[in-house]
Amino acid sequence: MDLPRCLRSGYVPRRQGSHRVLQELGPVSEIQKFVYDFTEGNKDLKDLLGGKGANLAEMTNLGLPVPPGFTITTEACKVYLDSGEEPVALRDEVSAHLDALEQRMGKQLGQADNPLLVSVRSGAKFSMPGMMDTVLNIGLSDKSVQGLAKQAGDDRFAWDSYRRLIQMFGKTVLGVDGELFEEALDKAKDVKKVTVDTDLEAADLKKLVTTFKKIVKKETGRDFPQDPREQMDLAIKAVFDSWNGDRAKLYRRQERIPHDLGTAVNVCSMVFGNLGPDSGTGVAFTRDPASGHQGVYGDYLQNAQGEDVVAGIRNTVPLAELESIDKKSYDQLMQIMETLENHYKDLCDIEFTIERGQLWMLQTRVGKRTAGAAFRIATQLVDQGLIDEAEALQRVTGAQLAQLMFPRFDEKAKVEQVGRGIAASPGAAVGKAVFDSYTAVKWSRSGEKVILIRRETNPDDLDGMIAAEGILTSRGGKTSHAAVVARGMGKTCVCGAEELEVDTKRRRMTVPGGHVVEEGDVISIDGSSGKVYLGEVPVVPSPVVEYFEGRMHPGADDADELVQAVHRIMAFADRKRRLRVRANADNAEDALRARRFGAQGIGLCRTEHMFLGDRRELVERLILADTEDEREEALQQLLPLQKKDFVELFSAMDGLPVTVRLLDPPLHEFLPDITELSVRVALAESRQEPHENDLRLLQAVHRLHEQNPMLGLRGVRLGLVIPGLFTMQVRAIAEAAAERKNAKGDPRAEIMIPLVGTVQELEFVREEADQVIAEVEAATGTSLNLSIGTMIELPRAAVTAGQIAEAAEFFSFGTNDLTQTVWGFSRDDVEASFFTAYLEKGIFGVSPFETIDKDGVGALVKAAAKAGRETRPDIKLGVCGEHGGDPESVHFFHEVGLDYVSCSPFRIPVARLEAGRAASQSEGSDHR
Repeated sequence: MDLPRCLRSGYVPRRQGSHRVLQELGPVSEIQKFVYDFTEGNKDLKDLLGGKGANLAEMTNLGLPVPPGFTITTEACKVYLDSGEEPVALRDEVSAHLDALEQRMGKQLGQADNPLLVSVRSGAKFSMPGMMDTVLNIGLSDKSVQGLAKQAGDDRFAWDSYRRLIQMFGKTVLGVDGELFEEALDKAKDVKKVTVDTDLEAADLKKLVTTFKKIVKKETGRDFPQDPREQMDLAIKAVFDSWNGDRAKLYRRQERIPHDLGTAVNVCSMVFGNLGPDSGTGVAFTRDPASGHQGVYGDYLQNAQGEDVVAGIRNTVPLAELESIDKKSYDQLMQIMETLENHYKDLCDIEFTIERGQLWMLQTRVGKRTAGAAFRIATQLVDQGLIDEAEALQRVTGAQLAQLMFPRFDEKAKVEQVGRGIAASPGAAVGKAVFDSYTAVKWSRSGEKVILIRRETNPDDLDGMIAAEGILTSRGGKTSHAAVVARGMGKTCVCGAEELEVDTKRRRMTVPGGHVVEEGDVISIDGSSGKVYLGEVPVVPSPVVEYFEGRMHPGADDADELVQAVHRIMAFADRKRRLRVRANADNAEDALRARRFGAQGIGLCRTEHMFLGDRRELVERLILADTEDEREEALQQLLPLQKKDFVELFSAMDGLPVTVRLLDPPLHEFLPDITELSVRVALAESRQEPHENDLRLLQAVHRLHEQNPMLGLRGVRLGLVIPGLFTMQVRAIAEAAAERKNAKGDPRAEIMIPLVGTVQELEFVREEADQVIAEVEAATGTSLNLSIGTMIELPRAAVTAGQIAEAAEFFSFGTNDLTQTVWGFSRDDVEASFFTAYLEKGIFGVSPFETIDKDGVGALVKAAAKAGRETRPDIKLGVCGEHGGDPESVHFFHEVGLDYVSCSPFRIPVARLEAGRAASQSEGSDHR
């Protein structure tokens, strides 16, 4: 189509490439292209063709052996999901591509004497393993099964393929309970007195086909469709519908995949791995997805179709054994794996089939990997010259780094090992044994930690997999459903523990030696070694935490290989990042830990935490003081305690900034509980033994009682209402800074006024603070250079930030309170009451307290930062809410130009990494 014709028709191609310039020109007309042959696409068209379709096209372009086929675009799926009907032009486009496929293959779909069979498979932009639908062997019918048998010279193969079609089509397309087919298959094996499907003969499978068709008729009220085109059309619709299936939506929420992408549909000519011992199917990885080590990794299954491998129904053999089974195919596969890894410059996950000695590539994608493998592979690829440091940062995430900081089992502990499987996804998981997804979710919601035990998992187990601490299966390997999904979620998983006999109906597992693990018994599983233990095994810190704590040097001869990889990636990130990373720390111990973890200062020291325990009574006396003398006495007692705390803190963070927030508790946190105090007074009066101090205290508590303390007398308001409170704290900060300076230290204190809503509040407190600082400087003969700023945690502060900046040298966004006040809800209340429902319904993709709400809270942060800089160009901008350690939020703070983020000490490495990744991404976008 030439450009003038495009413009005249209103056609706007949404695919990338030569027509990309037209994307913004107007509405898409009915002549939009919805179907692409595998020869037309490439790996960069994932938005349009989905990951599977784009990569099939890429492998076709590379000249690799890919069965011919075509892809229906995600745009077609979106039209279908929006309108409930397929695009008008879709059927004709599918027909045209099917005709071309038939001509190329020299046979027609479902042809009676020589049938072309196809698979219909989902393929979204982001990999969603097992979450959407696939149907194989489409085109088989009562007539064409005879032709397939004759064509292949194998009756058993033909009837096995037909029973698979009815089973998959019945469950996926017609909604028949899959257990009905499984039970019929098990019964057929029992009658034959065999244990595996491959021992069933042609006559057995022919009977099974009849049984399966009866199940379909009984459950749906219709016969299994014999028209091959009807089979294909219904399967395509089923794949579209599966995008909004419960398990797909749950997976997208878990993985934060947008709900509006839609799925592509891939129609591919069938090749058969179930044609006998010279045929088979497998999954291969160019590197070990569990460890990242190079080698031959994967699973192979003779005389099988692909679903048999990923479902974990039959136990596979290691991929290396293919060399002795079929050396020609093995050598060709090794060459293709090297080609794909060098081309994609990453770990590739490959599905393949061998049909009577002929190798076919069915899929490739950048493979899911464990957190440890991600760090190792990124550095390996840098060393091989395939990627640079900036790209290496994009190959890992802060969430993966957080996983690596989880504890591991203590190797010195006394343990009772009862089994060993395949180490599919690392970690140390302890919990009560449960044998179905429903129980896992139910017990987890009650606060129990559980291990989900299954013979093999399937997509219907996703709820339970998310709820469980870890997953244990007796079947399957590193490429099974359980392994792939667990790695994607960062869950501990042990697969293929064959020596464990799992009985899901009786809710028990029998281990070697006859011991029975009943539901509710505690077990421990090690996803790094594959070992299974009875009882709770103690844990020890991970080597990555020991590295950050300084207890393991990455250059040491015995340094953990993973630690070396993490060290290098962190060095990449620190060189790239613009955002500085500070810590939320309230005492010297936490400050020193934060410094070891790489903190570049303290972004939030909460002084109210300094008044807990024995000091609480002093604050209570200050708040309840009736006279100026009582108040002054309490302040004089608090001053040296505060000063001592600050001296220790400034010493721990010598040379680095320390932002001290003045007292900001809701008032009720320092007052006696009104109910308990009322009961105490009432009981004393009933005994005619009234306690005068309690009576006085109760009157004061009633006077100060608030219905909503979070929006009451706190922050700057408390400092204005209680004379001397803030000036005492400022004096303690100033005297501590002076003492450190006189001791040749380098204190860099910053005083932060909390909960400011108007510039007048800040001006009033600042005037008093400046006076106190001047007095300390005069008394000690020391120049202190203390900066004064404020928290932006109220919507009014954000929208008047330009005014507030006139009196503030820095802003620190308190995004916890800002989120509460923007949304109008209390975190402590709503997370327990309705957040679960909001997340399940998709109203929230993620809790706004976990990841910043960019459209609401984020918009205020962006606007306030801009207004603050317009008033005071050199103003320092940071964030000290929990969002400061959230990976996605760190990227947002980089984008809006903040200077630093502050988070809890253990989140500092995550924030450092994500700050580096954000800077690297920005550079990449600029270059593009």
